[in-house]
Amino acid sequence: MWKRVFIILVLAAAVVAIASAQTTKPQFEFKLYEIHETSYPTTQGDIEFARLVNVGTQGRVHITVYDNGQLGSDEKAIVEQTQMGAMDFARISLAPLAQFVPALNVLTLPYIYRDGDHMWKVLSGPIGQKLLASVDKANLVGLCYYDAGARSFYNSKKEIKSVADLRGMKIRVQQAKLPMDMVTALGGSPTPMATGDVYSALQTHVIDGAENNWPSYISFSHFEVAKYYTVDGHTRVPEVLVASKIVLSKLTKADQDVVMKSATASVEYQKALWAKSDKDSEAKAKAAGCIITYLSPATIAEFQKAVQPMYAGYSDFADLIAQIQAVQ
Repeated sequence: MWKRVFIILVLAAAVVAIASAQTTKPQFEFKLYEIHETSYPTTQGDIEFARLVNVGTQGRVHITVYDNGQLGSDEKAIVEQTQMGAMDFARISLAPLAQFVPALNVLTLPYIYRDGDHMWKVLSGPIGQKLLASVDKANLVGLCYYDAGARSFYNSKKEIKSVADLRGMKIRVQQAKLPMDMVTALGGSPTPMATGDVYSALQTHVIDGAENNWPSYISFSHFEVAKYYTVDGHTRVPEVLVASKIVLSKLTKADQDVVMKSATASVEYQKALWAKSDKDSEAKAKAAGCIITYLSPATIAEFQKAVQPMYAGYSDFADLIAQIQAVQ
């Protein structure tokens, strides 16, 4: 009898303890910036990261993901806010982040990777991790890379079957020097623009086209106003999850470790979601009647040759480029 009562009391105490832990007010409430909508793979990676941090810190640290560009659509401005501690965490494309850490540009050079597997071997290896840690120079903490597939050109005017077809076309690019140089090398007219402005610019013909991956092409509804998609895979620009160094320093060393480990643990989850979304988005584009052009290896080689002069502009990083290309 007493043994039974004792067990009941122990169980009751455990329930109370769990309920108490779940209702404990967090010591820190943080915001995480995201440009994409809720179902997008990077957003889901953010949400998984936030969940793991909450669990790992036993509720002491709570992170809310503000997706769909609720906090702004200019990623360069978001980086600056994160540097100052006005933004706690942000999921940013590597291209605008590279404006603050020039060495990161090397990871976004056109055709530097043989394929997606090669890119991930670089990012998860010593080269990628050293570059991720280098954002410390910009008063940021690099947490992890997320997959963003391969970027290709799309437009509202015609099929792009060769480099010559790009000549004179106004192409929206991210607000960074390297993508501008790439479009120029291919004969186009680069037009830097915040992500949130691209749809209307395509619709009103302020620009002729843009370049992005399959999921972005669908999630931003660009396929509605730019039906020609050319699969050239010119760049693989990974996403980066960063924290403000100012904000992270407020946490104990133990909770900082939880944040770092949670970010790492969210990567494979995000990559799996990306792979599925990539295929699904391509299928949606086909179902919507988009005109998709798949380039032959010979034509891809033409694109590669056209951008080769860009590499001369990164001669300071020649050794790093060679190391990346040598990764097997």
